[in-house]
Amino acid sequence: MSDIPFEQSLARLEDIVRELERNELDLDRSLRLFEEGITHLRSASAALKTVDARVQQLVEAAEEHRVAADAH
Repeated sequence: MSDIPFEQSLARLEDIVRELERNELDLDRSLRLFEEGITHLRSASAALKTVDARVQQLVEAAEEHRVAADAH
């Protein structure tokens, strides 16, 4: 499921929440939606962690470049 784009996982999570909040589902359907939601949540969370790590790398590289430029 990690191949699903972040935006798609987030949109599906929003759909699942809306469906669960209607309180018109039987227990089995609610549980299946909950399980699907957890899968999408994990996928979206993994994508965010990857992006966060990349942003950190870019910030650190920019800071190193700035310090090196200031030293000259």
